[in-house]
Amino acid sequence: MRPIEQLWPDRSGPALDLPGELELLYGGPLGLGAPLLYANFVASLDGVVAIRSQPRSNRLISGSSEADRFVMGLLRACADAVVVGSGTLNASPRSLWTAEQAFPAAAEAFAELRRRLGLRPLPVVAVLTGSGSVDPTHPALGPDALVLTTAHGAERLERHGPFPAEVVALGEGASADAARAVELLRGRGHARILSEAGPHVFGALVHAGLVDELFLTLSPVLAGRSGQTLRLGLVEGRELLPRRGAQARLVDVRRHGAHLFLRYGFRARPSDDP
Repeated sequence: MRPIEQLWPDRSGPALDLPGELELLYGGPLGLGAPLLYANFVASLDGVVAIRSQPRSNRLISGSSEADRFVMGLLRACADAVVVGSGTLNASPRSLWTAEQAFPAAAEAFAELRRRLGLRPLPVVAVLTGSGSVDPTHPALGPDALVLTTAHGAERLERHGPFPAEVVALGEGASADAARAVELLRGRGHARILSEAGPHVFGALVHAGLVDELFLTLSPVLAGRSGQTLRLGLVEGRELLPRRGAQARLVDVRRHGAHLFLRYGFRARPSDDP
């Protein structure tokens, strides 16, 4: 893969100690503070981030971009925990949400980065599900994984006998409480939390004011929409405008061919322009 090109300077703060291979491929340094909750998405030119009828639709939307897979791996390599929703889990039956799975060519460099950051070899995978509808045989659901659900969801999982991952009930509601989920992860020492959950979980996190940064790959494809196929935008299940708009600031812009790698911040810093 040829290196990504930086077009707009990274204004996110002190740079991480990236191995040389990763800094070269990323096109420069990566600043990623802590504590931080950051999300990663790829979107088509017309704003589609997921196609419900298409397993692993992110690959289709990205045009199988090698650079997009690299950035995904880099962001996973920096994370203490990776949050996914049950829809994302079920649509990715073989995913482990590890850096080396996203971009195998940089596996050794990703492992070295985690050592430099003082992280365990693999991030904790935390699955948010209100209903508890997850496949217990999914390879990501090992003893170190978490299933964060409701009281009803926990009861449903218990009916099937011993569950391979730790199950935590966050409350009595119909959906898993995003704020409680983040609070639990923070309480367990997970400073950098990466959300790779879908638009409904992302909408809940944004609505609760929990998202610090968004990494958004803009892919040069048009997905289109019709009444026959459910195609989702970045935020689903929540209305933000006109009452609760989430204003972002542009932090960083990079390019690889016709793909743009945009980074936005949602938290104001004292040094930001008014």
